[in-house]
Amino acid sequence: MPSHEAERRRLERQMAIARPVVQLAALAALVELRRPQDSARTVSFLAGYLVLSLVVLGVEHLARGRDWHLPLVVDLLALAVLVAWSPSMAAVWFPYLFVAYATGVRWGLRWGIWLCGIFSAAVLMRAYETGELHWLGAVTSVGLAAGAFAGGAGLGLLGDRGRRHAAENEFLARLTATIQVEQGMSESLRLMLDELAREFLCPIALLVYRDAELERVFLWRVKVGLSERLVPENLPFFHGQSYLLDDLNASVAWNGVSGDRKGFGWNRNTREPLKVLPFPEAALGENPPWRSLMTAVFTQQGEPAGRVFVLNAVRPFTASDLERLERSVTVLGPPLENLYLLRHLRARAIEGERSRISRDLHDGILQTLLSIEMQLDVLRRKLPGAADQAAAGLAALQQTVRNETAELRHLVTDLRPVRVQSADLVDLMRGFAERFRNDSGLGVDLLVNSAEVQAPDRVCRELFQIYREALNNIKKHAKASHVVVKLSQDDSRVVLVVDDNGDGFSFAGSFSGDELDRLRLGPISIKERARTVGGSLTVESSPGHGARLIIEIPLG
Repeated sequence: MPSHEAERRRLERQMAIARPVVQLAALAALVELRRPQDSARTVSFLAGYLVLSLVVLGVEHLARGRDWHLPLVVDLLALAVLVAWSPSMAAVWFPYLFVAYATGVRWGLRWGIWLCGIFSAAVLMRAYETGELHWLGAVTSVGLAAGAFAGGAGLGLLGDRGRRHAAENEFLARLTATIQVEQGMSESLRLMLDELAREFLCPIALLVYRDAELERVFLWRVKVGLSERLVPENLPFFHGQSYLLDDLNASVAWNGVSGDRKGFGWNRNTREPLKVLPFPEAALGENPPWRSLMTAVFTQQGEPAGRVFVLNAVRPFTASDLERLERSVTVLGPPLENLYLLRHLRARAIEGERSRISRDLHDGILQTLLSIEMQLDVLRRKLPGAADQAAAGLAALQQTVRNETAELRHLVTDLRPVRVQSADLVDLMRGFAERFRNDSGLGVDLLVNSAEVQAPDRVCRELFQIYREALNNIKKHAKASHVVVKLSQDDSRVVLVVDDNGDGFSFAGSFSGDELDRLRLGPISIKERARTVGGSLTVESSPGHGARLIIEIPLG
Protein backbone atom coordinates (compact mmCIF):
# COMPACT_ATOMS: atom_id res chain seq x y z
CA MET A 1 0.00 0.00 0.00
CA PRO A 2 1.39 3.48 -0.89
CA SER A 3 2.45 5.60 2.07
CA HIS A 4 -0.16 8.34 1.40
CA GLU A 5 -2.97 5.77 1.31
CA ALA A 6 -1.70 4.22 4.53
CA GLU A 7 -1.67 7.67 6.18
CA ARG A 8 -5.27 8.41 5.22
CA ARG A 9 -6.46 5.01 6.41
CA ARG A 10 -4.54 5.48 9.64
CA LEU A 11 -6.57 8.64 10.37
CA GLU A 12 -9.83 6.81 9.63
CA ARG A 13 -8.74 3.93 11.86
CA GLN A 14 -7.99 6.34 14.69
CA MET A 15 -11.48 7.84 14.43
CA ALA A 16 -13.13 4.40 14.32
CA ILE A 17 -11.34 3.42 17.56
CA ALA A 18 -11.97 6.79 19.26
CA ARG A 19 -15.75 6.74 18.56
CA PRO A 20 -16.73 3.99 21.07
CA VAL A 21 -14.22 5.34 23.58
CA VAL A 22 -15.92 8.77 23.67
CA GLN A 23 -19.33 7.09 23.97
CA LEU A 24 -18.09 5.23 27.05
CA ALA A 25 -16.74 8.48 28.49
CA ALA A 26 -20.10 10.18 27.93
CA LEU A 27 -21.92 7.29 29.60
CA ALA A 28 -19.58 7.52 32.59
CA ALA A 29 -20.35 11.24 32.88
CA LEU A 30 -24.11 10.53 32.93
CA VAL A 31 -23.75 7.82 35.56
CA GLU A 32 -21.95 10.33 37.77
CA LEU A 33 -25.10 12.51 37.78
CA ARG A 34 -26.98 9.91 39.83
CA ARG A 35 -30.27 11.11 38.34
CA PRO A 36 -31.51 8.10 36.37
CA GLN A 37 -35.00 9.57 35.90
CA ASP A 38 -33.50 12.52 33.94
CA SER A 39 -30.87 10.64 31.94
CA ALA A 40 -32.52 7.30 31.08
CA ARG A 41 -33.36 8.37 27.52
CA THR A 42 -29.85 9.74 26.92
CA VAL A 43 -28.22 6.63 28.41
CA SER A 44 -30.29 4.41 26.11
CA PHE A 45 -29.30 6.52 23.11
CA LEU A 46 -25.60 6.44 24.05
CA ALA A 47 -25.72 2.70 24.66
CA GLY A 48 -27.27 2.14 21.23
CA TYR A 49 -24.72 4.43 19.59
CA LEU A 50 -21.92 2.59 21.44
CA VAL A 51 -23.14 -0.71 19.98
CA LEU A 52 -23.27 0.88 16.50
CA SER A 53 -19.72 2.24 16.97
CA LEU A 54 -18.42 -1.22 17.91
CA VAL A 55 -20.15 -2.77 14.90
CA VAL A 56 -18.65 -0.11 12.64
CA LEU A 57 -15.21 -0.75 14.16
CA GLY A 58 -15.55 -4.46 13.42
CA VAL A 59 -16.73 -3.88 9.86
CA GLU A 60 -13.86 -1.44 9.16
CA HIS A 61 -11.45 -4.03 10.52
CA LEU A 62 -12.83 -6.69 8.17
CA ALA A 63 -13.00 -4.32 5.18
CA ARG A 64 -9.37 -3.24 5.28
CA GLY A 65 -9.01 -3.41 1.54
CA ARG A 66 -12.06 -1.19 0.95
CA ASP A 67 -12.62 2.50 1.46
CA TRP A 68 -15.51 2.26 3.98
CA HIS A 69 -16.26 4.27 7.10
CA LEU A 70 -19.22 5.72 9.01
CA PRO A 71 -20.34 9.03 7.43
CA LEU A 72 -19.58 12.13 9.46
CA VAL A 73 -23.21 13.24 9.10
CA VAL A 74 -24.22 10.38 11.41
CA ASP A 75 -21.83 11.65 14.10
CA LEU A 76 -23.19 15.19 13.69
CA LEU A 77 -26.78 14.00 14.07
CA ALA A 78 -25.86 11.98 17.16
CA LEU A 79 -24.21 15.07 18.66
CA ALA A 80 -27.35 17.14 17.97
CA VAL A 81 -29.50 14.51 19.72
CA LEU A 82 -27.20 14.53 22.75
CA VAL A 83 -27.28 18.33 22.98
CA ALA A 84 -31.08 18.21 22.93
CA TRP A 85 -31.60 15.28 25.32
CA SER A 86 -28.70 15.23 27.76
CA PRO A 87 -29.57 16.55 31.24
CA SER A 88 -26.01 17.82 31.57
CA MET A 89 -23.57 19.27 29.07
CA ALA A 90 -20.78 17.33 30.78
CA ALA A 91 -21.83 14.17 28.91
CA VAL A 92 -21.75 16.03 25.57
CA TRP A 93 -18.18 17.30 25.77
CA PHE A 94 -16.53 14.06 24.73
CA PRO A 95 -18.67 13.42 21.61
CA TYR A 96 -18.35 17.11 20.72
CA LEU A 97 -14.54 17.09 20.79
CA PHE A 98 -14.51 13.86 18.76
CA VAL A 99 -16.80 15.35 16.11
CA ALA A 100 -14.70 18.55 15.99
CA TYR A 101 -11.60 16.48 15.20
CA ALA A 102 -13.45 14.30 12.69
CA THR A 103 -14.83 17.39 10.92
CA GLY A 104 -11.31 18.79 10.56
CA VAL A 105 -10.10 15.48 9.09
CA ARG A 106 -12.99 14.93 6.69
CA TRP A 107 -14.16 18.43 5.71
CA GLY A 108 -11.41 20.83 6.74
CA LEU A 109 -10.91 23.61 9.30
CA ARG A 110 -13.55 25.97 7.91
CA TRP A 111 -16.39 23.52 8.60
CA GLY A 112 -14.82 22.73 11.97
CA ILE A 113 -15.00 26.42 12.95
CA TRP A 114 -18.67 26.53 11.98
CA LEU A 115 -19.33 23.47 14.13
CA CYS A 116 -17.54 25.04 17.10
CA GLY A 117 -19.53 28.25 16.73
CA ILE A 118 -22.84 26.39 16.60
CA PHE A 119 -21.97 24.28 19.62
CA SER A 120 -20.87 27.34 21.62
CA ALA A 121 -24.19 28.98 20.80
CA ALA A 122 -25.94 25.78 21.97
CA VAL A 123 -24.10 26.05 25.31
CA LEU A 124 -25.42 29.59 25.77
CA MET A 125 -28.92 28.52 24.77
CA ARG A 126 -28.89 25.74 27.34
CA ALA A 127 -27.79 28.23 29.99
CA TYR A 128 -30.66 30.52 28.98
CA GLU A 129 -33.19 27.67 29.14
CA THR A 130 -32.03 26.65 32.63
CA GLY A 131 -32.17 30.23 33.89
CA GLU A 132 -28.44 30.47 34.59
CA LEU A 133 -27.87 33.75 32.79
CA HIS A 134 -27.67 35.87 36.00
CA TRP A 135 -24.37 37.71 36.31
CA LEU A 136 -22.36 34.83 37.83
CA GLY A 137 -24.02 32.17 35.70
CA ALA A 138 -23.58 34.33 32.60
CA VAL A 139 -19.84 34.59 33.21
CA THR A 140 -19.66 30.83 33.69
CA SER A 141 -21.73 30.13 30.58
CA VAL A 142 -19.72 32.51 28.43
CA GLY A 143 -16.52 30.90 29.72
CA LEU A 144 -17.88 27.44 28.90
CA ALA A 145 -18.89 28.60 25.42
CA ALA A 146 -15.45 30.13 24.84
CA GLY A 147 -13.76 26.98 26.12
CA ALA A 148 -15.98 24.83 23.90
CA PHE A 149 -15.09 26.94 20.88
CA ALA A 150 -11.35 26.96 21.63
CA GLY A 151 -11.16 23.24 22.41
CA GLY A 152 -13.18 22.23 19.37
CA ALA A 153 -11.29 24.61 17.09
CA GLY A 154 -7.98 23.24 18.36
CA LEU A 155 -8.98 19.65 17.64
CA GLY A 156 -10.46 20.71 14.30
CA LEU A 157 -7.13 22.33 13.46
CA LEU A 158 -5.29 19.10 14.33
CA GLY A 159 -7.68 17.10 12.16
CA ASP A 160 -7.32 19.59 9.31
CA ARG A 161 -3.53 19.45 9.56
CA GLY A 162 -3.64 15.66 9.45
CA ARG A 163 -5.91 15.76 6.41
CA ARG A 164 -3.69 18.27 4.60
CA HIS A 165 -0.59 16.25 5.45
CA ALA A 166 -2.16 13.08 4.05
CA ALA A 167 -3.33 14.94 0.92
CA GLU A 168 0.12 16.40 0.30
CA ASN A 169 1.74 13.00 0.79
CA GLU A 170 -0.70 11.60 -1.75
CA PHE A 171 0.21 14.33 -4.24
CA LEU A 172 3.96 13.88 -3.72
CA ALA A 173 3.62 10.13 -4.18
CA ARG A 174 1.75 10.68 -7.47
CA LEU A 175 4.35 13.23 -8.53
CA THR A 176 7.39 11.02 -7.92
CA ALA A 177 5.61 8.04 -9.52
CA THR A 178 5.55 9.94 -12.83
CA ILE A 179 9.35 9.67 -13.10
CA GLN A 180 10.05 6.16 -14.38
CA VAL A 181 13.31 5.15 -15.99
CA GLU A 182 11.56 2.63 -18.24
CA GLN A 183 9.32 5.23 -19.92
CA GLY A 184 12.24 7.54 -20.74
CA MET A 185 13.09 11.13 -19.90
CA SER A 186 10.68 12.86 -22.27
CA GLU A 187 7.57 11.02 -21.09
CA SER A 188 8.60 11.21 -17.42
CA LEU A 189 9.04 14.97 -17.57
CA ARG A 190 5.77 15.44 -19.46
CA LEU A 191 3.80 13.50 -16.85
CA MET A 192 5.60 15.20 -13.96
CA LEU A 193 5.00 18.75 -15.27
CA ASP A 194 1.39 17.92 -16.12
CA GLU A 195 0.81 16.69 -12.55
CA LEU A 196 2.40 19.84 -11.09
CA ALA A 197 0.33 22.14 -13.29
CA ARG A 198 -2.92 20.39 -12.35
CA GLU A 199 -2.10 20.53 -8.62
CA PHE A 200 -1.59 24.31 -8.70
CA LEU A 201 -4.54 24.91 -11.09
CA CYS A 202 -2.28 26.14 -13.91
CA PRO A 203 -2.52 25.42 -17.65
CA ILE A 204 1.25 25.57 -18.24
CA ALA A 205 4.35 24.23 -16.50
CA LEU A 206 8.02 24.52 -17.41
CA LEU A 207 11.22 22.80 -16.40
CA VAL A 208 14.51 24.60 -17.07
CA TYR A 209 17.75 22.63 -16.70
CA ARG A 210 21.23 24.09 -16.83
CA ASP A 211 23.78 21.63 -18.24
CA ALA A 212 27.13 23.06 -17.14
CA GLU A 213 29.08 20.36 -18.98
CA LEU A 214 27.53 21.27 -22.35
CA GLU A 215 27.11 24.95 -21.47
CA ARG A 216 23.51 24.79 -22.63
CA VAL A 217 20.10 25.36 -21.08
CA PHE A 218 17.29 22.93 -21.87
CA LEU A 219 13.64 23.98 -21.55
CA TRP A 220 10.68 21.57 -21.39
CA ARG A 221 7.25 23.21 -21.79
CA VAL A 222 3.99 21.36 -21.05
CA LYS A 223 0.38 22.41 -21.61
CA VAL A 224 -2.13 20.52 -19.48
CA GLY A 225 -4.13 17.93 -21.40
CA LEU A 226 -1.75 17.59 -24.36
CA SER A 227 -0.06 14.21 -24.70
CA GLU A 228 2.28 14.86 -27.60
CA ARG A 229 5.95 13.93 -27.30
CA LEU A 230 7.90 16.47 -25.28
CA VAL A 231 10.92 17.89 -27.10
CA PRO A 232 13.17 20.31 -25.16
CA GLU A 233 14.22 23.68 -26.45
CA ASN A 234 18.00 23.85 -26.64
CA LEU A 235 19.15 27.34 -25.67
CA PRO A 236 22.61 28.91 -25.53
CA PHE A 237 23.86 29.55 -22.01
CA PHE A 238 23.59 33.34 -22.12
CA HIS A 239 19.95 33.24 -23.28
CA GLY A 240 18.95 30.49 -20.87
CA GLN A 241 20.15 32.50 -17.89
CA SER A 242 17.04 34.70 -18.16
CA TYR A 243 14.91 31.63 -17.44
CA LEU A 244 16.97 30.97 -14.32
CA LEU A 245 16.23 34.57 -13.14
CA ASP A 246 19.96 35.18 -12.62
CA ASP A 247 19.48 33.97 -9.04
CA LEU A 248 19.32 30.26 -8.29
CA ASN A 249 18.60 30.85 -4.61
CA ALA A 250 15.34 32.75 -5.14
CA SER A 251 11.87 31.25 -4.77
CA VAL A 252 9.46 33.72 -6.37
CA ALA A 253 5.78 34.19 -7.17
CA TRP A 254 4.23 36.96 -9.27
CA ASN A 255 0.50 37.68 -9.52
CA GLY A 256 0.72 40.45 -12.08
CA VAL A 257 2.76 41.45 -15.11
CA SER A 258 1.97 45.12 -15.67
CA GLY A 259 1.04 48.20 -13.70
CA ASP A 260 1.09 47.43 -9.99
CA ARG A 261 3.09 44.21 -10.06
CA LYS A 262 2.31 42.04 -7.05
CA GLY A 263 4.97 39.54 -6.12
CA PHE A 264 6.70 37.94 -3.18
CA GLY A 265 9.58 35.59 -2.58
CA TRP A 266 12.46 34.60 -0.36
CA ASN A 267 15.92 33.12 -0.32
CA ARG A 268 15.48 29.35 -0.33
CA ASN A 269 18.44 28.84 2.02
CA THR A 270 17.94 31.60 4.61
CA ARG A 271 14.14 32.04 4.19
CA GLU A 272 14.67 35.82 4.30
CA PRO A 273 12.28 37.88 2.12
CA LEU A 274 13.86 39.23 -1.07
CA LYS A 275 14.22 42.98 -1.18
CA VAL A 276 14.39 42.96 -4.99
CA LEU A 277 12.33 40.29 -6.74
CA PRO A 278 13.70 39.02 -10.08
CA PHE A 279 11.14 39.61 -12.83
CA PRO A 280 11.41 37.18 -15.80
CA GLU A 281 9.59 39.34 -18.32
CA ALA A 282 12.13 38.92 -21.12
CA ALA A 283 12.17 35.14 -20.95
CA LEU A 284 8.56 34.24 -20.20
CA GLY A 285 6.66 36.99 -21.92
CA GLU A 286 6.59 34.89 -25.08
CA ASN A 287 3.84 32.72 -26.50
CA PRO A 288 1.55 32.17 -24.69
CA PRO A 289 1.87 35.33 -22.59
CA TRP A 290 1.89 34.79 -18.86
CA ARG A 291 -0.33 36.51 -16.30
CA SER A 292 1.10 34.95 -13.15
CA LEU A 293 3.90 32.58 -12.31
CA MET A 294 5.54 30.73 -9.47
CA THR A 295 8.99 29.15 -9.53
CA ALA A 296 11.31 27.13 -7.30
CA VAL A 297 14.79 25.65 -7.73
CA PHE A 298 15.76 21.98 -7.84
CA THR A 299 19.26 20.74 -7.04
CA GLN A 300 21.68 18.04 -8.14
CA GLN A 301 24.50 16.88 -5.89
CA GLY A 302 23.62 19.72 -3.53
CA GLU A 303 23.99 22.45 -6.16
CA PRO A 304 21.23 24.40 -7.97
CA ALA A 305 20.61 22.79 -11.37
CA GLY A 306 17.44 24.38 -12.72
CA ARG A 307 13.95 25.70 -12.10
CA VAL A 308 10.36 24.51 -12.22
CA PHE A 309 7.67 27.04 -13.21
CA VAL A 310 3.88 26.95 -13.07
CA LEU A 311 2.09 29.72 -14.97
CA ASN A 312 -1.30 31.44 -15.25
CA ALA A 313 -3.10 30.05 -12.21
CA VAL A 314 -6.86 30.48 -11.97
CA ARG A 315 -6.43 32.25 -8.61
CA PRO A 316 -3.64 34.36 -7.08
CA PHE A 317 -0.66 32.47 -5.72
CA THR A 318 -0.13 32.55 -1.94
CA ALA A 319 2.90 32.03 0.27
CA SER A 320 1.62 28.57 1.20
CA ASP A 321 1.46 27.71 -2.53
CA LEU A 322 5.10 28.70 -2.96
CA GLU A 323 6.09 26.65 0.10
CA ARG A 324 4.26 23.63 -1.33
CA LEU A 325 6.00 24.08 -4.67
CA GLU A 326 9.36 24.20 -2.89
CA ARG A 327 8.56 20.99 -1.02
CA SER A 328 7.45 19.33 -4.24
CA VAL A 329 10.61 20.34 -6.09
CA THR A 330 12.75 19.18 -3.15
CA VAL A 331 11.11 15.74 -3.33
CA LEU A 332 11.63 15.69 -7.11
CA GLY A 333 15.35 16.49 -6.83
CA PRO A 334 16.72 12.93 -6.33
CA PRO A 335 14.59 11.18 -9.00
CA LEU A 336 15.34 13.99 -11.48
CA GLU A 337 19.04 13.67 -10.71
CA ASN A 338 18.87 9.92 -11.32
CA LEU A 339 17.01 10.51 -14.58
CA TYR A 340 19.62 12.97 -15.85
CA LEU A 341 22.47 10.73 -14.69
CA LEU A 342 20.99 7.77 -16.53
CA ARG A 343 20.62 9.93 -19.62
CA HIS A 344 24.32 10.81 -19.49
CA LEU A 345 25.30 7.19 -18.90
CA ARG A 346 23.23 6.05 -21.83
CA ALA A 347 24.74 8.73 -24.04
CA ARG A 348 28.22 7.62 -23.01
CA ALA A 349 27.32 3.98 -23.60
CA ILE A 350 25.99 4.81 -27.06
CA GLU A 351 29.13 6.82 -27.81
CA GLY A 352 31.30 3.93 -26.64
CA GLU A 353 29.30 1.45 -28.70
CA ARG A 354 29.63 3.62 -31.79
CA SER A 355 33.36 3.93 -31.23
CA ARG A 356 33.64 0.17 -30.90
CA ILE A 357 31.67 -0.38 -34.12
CA SER A 358 33.82 2.20 -35.91
CA ARG A 359 37.01 0.47 -34.76
CA ASP A 360 35.68 -2.94 -35.73
CA LEU A 361 34.74 -1.75 -39.22
CA HIS A 362 38.01 0.13 -39.67
CA ASP A 363 40.32 -2.58 -38.36
CA GLY A 364 38.38 -5.49 -39.86
CA ILE A 365 36.24 -5.25 -42.93
CA LEU A 366 37.61 -1.95 -44.26
CA GLN A 367 41.22 -3.14 -44.15
CA THR A 368 40.22 -6.40 -45.84
CA LEU A 369 38.40 -4.58 -48.63
CA LEU A 370 41.45 -2.36 -49.21
CA SER A 371 43.59 -5.48 -49.39
CA ILE A 372 41.17 -7.05 -51.88
CA GLU A 373 41.33 -3.93 -54.04
CA MET A 374 45.14 -4.05 -54.16
CA GLN A 375 45.16 -7.78 -54.94
CA LEU A 376 42.62 -7.29 -57.72
CA ASP A 377 44.83 -4.61 -59.23
CA VAL A 378 47.80 -6.99 -59.15
CA LEU A 379 45.74 -9.79 -60.75
CA ARG A 380 44.51 -7.41 -63.42
CA ARG A 381 48.10 -6.74 -64.40
CA LYS A 382 49.01 -10.47 -64.42
CA LEU A 383 45.92 -11.69 -66.25
CA PRO A 384 47.19 -11.48 -69.89
CA GLY A 385 50.24 -13.70 -69.28
CA ALA A 386 49.44 -15.81 -66.21
CA ALA A 387 45.89 -17.06 -66.36
CA ASP A 388 46.44 -19.94 -63.89
CA GLN A 389 47.93 -17.70 -61.23
CA ALA A 390 45.14 -15.22 -61.74
CA ALA A 391 42.50 -17.94 -61.30
CA ALA A 392 44.11 -19.11 -58.04
CA GLY A 393 44.31 -15.56 -56.77
CA LEU A 394 40.68 -14.89 -57.62
CA ALA A 395 39.64 -18.05 -55.75
CA ALA A 396 41.54 -16.84 -52.67
CA LEU A 397 39.91 -13.46 -52.93
CA GLN A 398 36.51 -15.09 -53.22
CA GLN A 399 37.13 -17.01 -49.99
CA THR A 400 38.26 -13.80 -48.30
CA VAL A 401 35.07 -12.07 -49.35
CA ARG A 402 33.05 -14.99 -47.97
CA ASN A 403 34.87 -14.76 -44.65
CA GLU A 404 34.30 -11.03 -44.42
CA THR A 405 30.64 -11.46 -45.32
CA ALA A 406 30.24 -13.90 -42.45
CA GLU A 407 32.07 -11.48 -40.13
CA LEU A 408 29.83 -8.61 -41.22
CA ARG A 409 26.75 -10.80 -40.69
CA HIS A 410 27.91 -11.54 -37.12
CA LEU A 411 28.52 -7.83 -36.51
CA VAL A 412 25.03 -6.90 -37.71
CA THR A 413 23.50 -9.68 -35.60
CA ASP A 414 25.32 -8.44 -32.51
CA LEU A 415 23.91 -4.94 -33.05
CA ARG A 416 20.31 -6.13 -32.95
CA PRO A 417 18.55 -5.60 -29.59
CA VAL A 418 18.07 -8.82 -27.66
CA ARG A 419 14.96 -9.52 -25.58
CA VAL A 420 16.19 -11.22 -22.44
CA GLN A 421 14.08 -12.31 -19.47
CA SER A 422 15.34 -13.86 -16.25
CA ALA A 423 13.90 -17.24 -17.19
CA ASP A 424 15.76 -17.23 -20.53
CA LEU A 425 19.14 -15.83 -19.52
CA VAL A 426 20.96 -19.11 -18.79
CA ASP A 427 19.64 -20.81 -21.96
CA LEU A 428 20.65 -17.80 -24.09
CA MET A 429 24.14 -17.81 -22.59
CA ARG A 430 24.55 -21.52 -23.27
CA GLY A 431 23.34 -21.13 -26.85
CA PHE A 432 25.73 -18.26 -27.50
CA ALA A 433 28.63 -20.21 -25.96
CA GLU A 434 27.93 -23.09 -28.35
CA ARG A 435 27.88 -20.82 -31.39
CA PHE A 436 30.99 -19.03 -30.16
CA ARG A 437 32.90 -22.34 -29.87
CA ASN A 438 31.92 -23.32 -33.41
CA ASP A 439 32.76 -19.94 -34.96
CA SER A 440 35.97 -19.12 -33.11
CA GLY A 441 37.47 -22.51 -32.27
CA LEU A 442 38.05 -21.33 -28.66
CA GLY A 443 37.20 -23.50 -25.70
CA VAL A 444 34.43 -22.00 -23.54
CA ASP A 445 33.35 -23.34 -20.14
CA LEU A 446 30.12 -21.80 -18.84
CA LEU A 447 29.56 -22.45 -15.13
CA VAL A 448 26.20 -21.39 -13.62
CA ASN A 449 25.24 -22.02 -10.01
CA SER A 450 21.48 -22.17 -10.71
CA ALA A 451 19.15 -23.11 -13.56
CA GLU A 452 17.49 -19.69 -13.51
CA VAL A 453 18.63 -16.23 -12.45
CA GLN A 454 16.11 -14.32 -10.33
CA ALA A 455 16.76 -10.72 -11.40
CA PRO A 456 14.87 -7.92 -13.19
CA ASP A 457 14.69 -8.32 -16.97
CA ARG A 458 16.66 -5.11 -17.48
CA VAL A 459 19.54 -6.53 -15.42
CA CYS A 460 19.42 -9.82 -17.34
CA ARG A 461 19.46 -7.97 -20.66
CA GLU A 462 22.56 -5.97 -19.74
CA LEU A 463 24.27 -9.07 -18.30
CA PHE A 464 23.80 -10.94 -21.57
CA GLN A 465 25.09 -8.01 -23.62
CA ILE A 466 28.16 -7.76 -21.36
CA TYR A 467 28.76 -11.52 -21.64
CA ARG A 468 28.45 -11.44 -25.43
CA GLU A 469 30.69 -8.40 -25.83
CA ALA A 470 33.34 -9.82 -23.50
CA LEU A 471 33.59 -13.04 -25.54
CA ASN A 472 33.74 -11.13 -28.84
CA ASN A 473 36.52 -8.91 -27.47
CA ILE A 474 38.48 -12.01 -26.42
CA LYS A 475 38.12 -13.52 -29.90
CA LYS A 476 39.32 -10.35 -31.63
CA HIS A 477 42.06 -9.09 -29.34
CA ALA A 478 43.17 -11.54 -26.65
CA LYS A 479 44.70 -14.38 -28.72
CA ALA A 480 43.31 -16.78 -26.13
CA SER A 481 42.66 -20.51 -26.47
CA HIS A 482 40.29 -20.98 -23.54
CA VAL A 483 37.66 -18.94 -21.68
CA VAL A 484 35.91 -19.70 -18.39
CA VAL A 485 32.65 -17.86 -17.61
CA LYS A 486 31.04 -18.08 -14.16
CA LEU A 487 27.57 -16.76 -13.33
CA SER A 488 26.44 -16.81 -9.70
CA GLN A 489 23.71 -15.23 -7.60
CA ASP A 490 22.93 -14.80 -3.92
CA ASP A 491 20.29 -12.81 -2.04
CA SER A 492 21.96 -9.46 -2.65
CA ARG A 493 23.77 -9.57 -6.00
CA VAL A 494 24.50 -11.24 -9.35
CA VAL A 495 28.14 -11.82 -10.28
CA LEU A 496 29.51 -12.53 -13.78
CA VAL A 497 33.19 -13.50 -14.12
CA VAL A 498 34.89 -13.86 -17.53
CA ASP A 499 38.42 -15.37 -17.35
CA ASP A 500 40.68 -15.99 -20.38
CA ASN A 501 44.28 -17.19 -20.92
CA GLY A 502 45.16 -14.70 -23.65
CA ASP A 503 47.52 -11.73 -23.84
CA GLY A 504 45.69 -9.69 -21.21
CA PHE A 505 45.48 -5.91 -21.20
CA SER A 506 48.41 -3.55 -21.50
CA PHE A 507 48.37 -2.94 -17.73
CA ALA A 508 49.01 -5.26 -14.81
CA GLY A 509 47.02 -5.48 -11.56
CA SER A 510 43.44 -5.15 -10.39
CA PHE A 511 41.47 -1.96 -11.18
CA SER A 512 37.93 -0.83 -10.38
CA GLY A 513 35.70 0.93 -12.90
CA ASP A 514 36.45 4.37 -11.43
CA GLU A 515 40.19 3.71 -11.55
CA LEU A 516 39.88 2.58 -15.17
CA ASP A 517 38.02 5.82 -15.96
CA ARG A 518 40.79 7.95 -14.48
CA LEU A 519 43.45 6.00 -16.37
CA ARG A 520 41.33 5.85 -19.57
CA LEU A 521 41.71 2.07 -19.69
CA GLY A 522 39.48 -0.96 -19.95
CA PRO A 523 36.37 -1.84 -22.01
CA ILE A 524 34.29 1.35 -22.09
CA SER A 525 31.00 -0.19 -23.24
CA ILE A 526 31.08 -2.93 -20.60
CA LYS A 527 31.75 -0.35 -17.87
CA GLU A 528 28.78 1.74 -18.94
CA ARG A 529 26.43 -1.21 -19.30
CA ALA A 530 27.27 -2.32 -15.77
CA ARG A 531 26.65 1.19 -14.41
CA THR A 532 23.24 1.57 -16.08
CA VAL A 533 21.93 -1.19 -13.79
CA GLY A 534 23.81 0.00 -10.69
CA GLY A 535 26.64 -2.52 -11.08
CA SER A 536 30.42 -2.29 -11.07
CA LEU A 537 33.29 -3.66 -13.15
CA THR A 538 36.66 -4.87 -11.88
CA VAL A 539 39.45 -5.82 -14.32
CA GLU A 540 42.35 -8.05 -13.30
CA SER A 541 45.09 -8.21 -15.94
CA SER A 542 48.39 -10.02 -16.26
CA PRO A 543 50.03 -9.14 -19.61
CA GLY A 544 50.91 -12.33 -21.48
CA HIS A 545 48.92 -14.52 -19.09
CA GLY A 546 45.31 -13.44 -19.53
CA ALA A 547 42.68 -11.21 -17.95
CA ARG A 548 39.61 -11.48 -15.75
CA LEU A 549 36.48 -9.30 -15.83
CA ILE A 550 34.29 -9.27 -12.70
CA ILE A 551 30.85 -7.67 -13.00
CA GLU A 552 28.80 -7.32 -9.79
CA ILE A 553 25.21 -6.07 -9.90
CA PRO A 554 23.27 -5.52 -6.64
CA LEU A 555 19.67 -6.75 -6.47
CA GLY A 556 18.47 -4.67 -3.51
